[in-house]
Amino acid sequence: MGRRHTFLLAAAAATLAALAGCTGGAAEGVPERRATSPTASPTPTPPPQLPRGGRTLFPAYRVVAHYGGSGGPSLGVLGRGAPDQAAAAIEKRAQAYAFAGRPVQPAMELITTVALDAPGPDGTYSSRGNPQAVERYLAAAKRHRMLLVLDFQPGRGDFLGQVRRFERFLREPEVGVALDPEWRMSAGQRPGQVIGSASAASINEVSAYLAALVEKHRLPEKLFVVHQFRPSMLPDRERIVARPGLATVFHADGNGPVTTKKESYARLDLPGAPFRVGFKVFLRADPVLMSPQAVMALRPQPDLVTYQ
Repeated sequence: MGRRHTFLLAAAAATLAALAGCTGGAAEGVPERRATSPTASPTPTPPPQLPRGGRTLFPAYRVVAHYGGSGGPSLGVLGRGAPDQAAAAIEKRAQAYAFAGRPVQPAMELITTVALDAPGPDGTYSSRGNPQAVERYLAAAKRHRMLLVLDFQPGRGDFLGQVRRFERFLREPEVGVALDPEWRMSAGQRPGQVIGSASAASINEVSAYLAALVEKHRLPEKLFVVHQFRPSMLPDRERIVARPGLATVFHADGNGPVTTKKESYARLDLPGAPFRVGFKVFLRADPVLMSPQAVMALRPQPDLVTYQ
């Protein structure tokens, strides 16, 4: 062994001895084990809730809504005044149902696409909708802890195509969907000249799309409304399926005298659980307005009451 090699070995031994002394004399060749604190697991983000708490709409709540467009009251009461003014009116209306045994969840039902008597921008006899209007009403809904339901009138178009254009809003926990078969036209039909209809398949493809969004984004139960005032509007209604994550409501839209409205409601024979039922009061078209007490006396009792 050369001198240089011997010197290097001696220097290494001295270094090891010094390190052992600094560390309290750990055994030669065995690194000291230092105590470490366990790494805390990140707290999972809680899933979003409904505007007034919880993740299930029915039977936890009764929903009371105003319906209309953003361009003024001609399409319904929701268009009276600015969105915050509309919210104040809905809150007052909702309080009238406090007697009926459930907390009330107020809602805005905004006509998002409007059926037209002309081909319109894409030849479907329907507008494309105004995302800026949806943004305004959604901001007001958030401020007032309300639901916002986007209503679609597709003309000769299809429901799913219109609904998908508003997906960025549908990822919000407050936002639901309403489909209006009255304004779903077949080839050659024009809105306003005939009363439209929608197949169960067209309804089911929208509900499947919405249920997938609910699951993907861990959303609370989403309101899904299907409007009807004649049996012919939903010719194969029995084939419409209920989806997990959706509170599916068949909504009776008949107007007229109280007796006529009650007869129409009974004739529709709206399906029971797992589906829910809704009822509409027309502030102009009904010659006598049914009081909240009269509405709650209906059987089945409505889960959703809408004013237009």
